[in-house]
Amino acid sequence: MTAVQPAFSLSPQPGGAPSGTPTIPTPPELEQTLAMLSGHRSVLGYLLLSRGQPCSIIRSSGVVFEGESGKKYATAIARMVEEVQGALVEVSGEENEGDDIRFMRIRTKRHELMISPDRRYLLAVLHDPASVL
Repeated sequence: MTAVQPAFSLSPQPGGAPSGTPTIPTPPELEQTLAMLSGHRSVLGYLLLSRGQPCSIIRSSGVVFEGESGKKYATAIARMVEEVQGALVEVSGEENEGDDIRFMRIRTKRHELMISPDRRYLLAVLHDPASVL
């Protein structure tokens, strides 16, 4: 399998919206979800990425996603989703009729990364599962 290069930009979109401010409109349901996530004690942060061409960081929350660290996470998350979707297409043999990713969950010793791809957005949430216990 060849490496897929993510087609997105991690630089601010034209208009230079301040950090933490959405650069594209988001639906009220999404705003409610982001507010709920931010208030949960186990959530270390979230990244909201656009899925358009080019993809960009719409919003981020949490110290872990600030600055260069946020850009690294965004790059890795977009690449993981693209690679897994590519593998699903490879297995099914049908690009348009194959399975689409609904939810990805990656757990390490310290953290859990949950990724929820949507038609327009990629939402990634990093949380500390130990703080839930």
